[in-house]
Amino acid sequence: VVWQKMIANIKKANKNLNRNCKIMMDLGGPKIRTGQMIPGAEVIHIKPQRDEYGQVTAPAKVWIAPQDILPSDDSADAVLPVDEFWFKKIKKGNTISFTDTRSKKGKLLIGGKSSGGRWGLCSDSVYLRTDTELILHKMKEGEEKLRVGKLLPLENSISLRTGDKLLLTKDLAPGEPVKCDESGNILTKAHISCTLPEIFTDVKAGEPIFFDDGKIEGFIEKVNGDFLEISISYAKELGSKLKADKGINFPSSDLKISGLTEKDKEDLKFVKQFADAVNFSFVNDEKDVEQLHQEIGESNPHLGVILKIETQKGFKNLPRILLRAMRMYPVGVMIARGDLAIETGWKNFASIQEEILRICEAAHVPDVWATQVLESLAKKGVPTRAEITDAAMSQRAECVMLNKGPCITKAVKMLDKILRRMQYFQKKKQTVLPKLEGAEELRLSHDLYNI
Repeated sequence: VVWQKMIANIKKANKNLNRNCKIMMDLGGPKIRTGQMIPGAEVIHIKPQRDEYGQVTAPAKVWIAPQDILPSDDSADAVLPVDEFWFKKIKKGNTISFTDTRSKKGKLLIGGKSSGGRWGLCSDSVYLRTDTELILHKMKEGEEKLRVGKLLPLENSISLRTGDKLLLTKDLAPGEPVKCDESGNILTKAHISCTLPEIFTDVKAGEPIFFDDGKIEGFIEKVNGDFLEISISYAKELGSKLKADKGINFPSSDLKISGLTEKDKEDLKFVKQFADAVNFSFVNDEKDVEQLHQEIGESNPHLGVILKIETQKGFKNLPRILLRAMRMYPVGVMIARGDLAIETGWKNFASIQEEILRICEAAHVPDVWATQVLESLAKKGVPTRAEITDAAMSQRAECVMLNKGPCITKAVKMLDKILRRMQYFQKKKQTVLPKLEGAEELRLSHDLYNI
């Protein structure tokens, strides 16, 4: 339903603006991720703005409404759900008092009504949990008691430092941080599940493992039928937080997972009906492409296919992948630089990116320059210098992809200006790269120049 609403909005905008914005949808592929964590506490922290002396400069804006009715914008500092029956009794000018989780007194001043809810202002720093008692003070009708509705649990995480141990489990039970006794002795090790437990038969002790786009590094110390014991070799000095649904990479392991997952096949039914193009994630060889073509069949022969190259295998098999993919049109390649950089190694990635551009140019297959383009600008409103030069270099590709962020409109405008300006300074140019010694056998010789 959400996808259909988004598609309807795009089509409506196309008609109103006389544009032709294509719809592209992503198939997740066999992405390896961390499983769920145990839910955190059902609590919200309401905090006003303060100056450097700790004085309140602006009260916190609290959205008060029946469960599941959210504010129309993102200006709320906190969302406080209450029972619908009691909500109808809350009027402008009322106050709500309470005692928070630390036995601290606090109150909310009720403001105007908006889109099914009301705004409250709070000048106290307080913590409220599900079912906290609230006292509604009416101006002329005395007091009434109500309670905080069900709050969303906080997102839990595992804090990891260099030298720590972590169990990656087959069992999909929710993950938990390490548990220690009063003396600091470990009672149970930190553990989190893996969304694709079939990889456990393919990995070996001593092989490296990366979490969350390489933010946490480790190596497999022990392979067990039910878990992998991992020793953390790199994390932030004060600890890196590992959360649910974060990517896991095994750059040196010979993983047998490939092709479309059952979820991909189900999602593809919708994609074929509504999208103009589909992104195929984690393409490893020509058999993956063949499987996708069979699934697409004759139902939508004009569906564009973008092959995301994001694994070591995918890069090495790129010539064969392209020869199979070009049997259907249109087709393109995405240089998915996030996972690809981790899979191939930071020191190798720059030349591998150039190699993909060269091979796609030779095959007359358009490519997409993706991942972290102007990311600081999209998320924080200000780009880094390195991001500007990266965006300028992306002009050599046929398409550039931006990730979402609060300042995405600003990022799109900046990227448009950079690309239109750079077309006067560079044409699609060839970087001097070594001879492809195994070209006649569809082999890439990139490893010969590994440093």
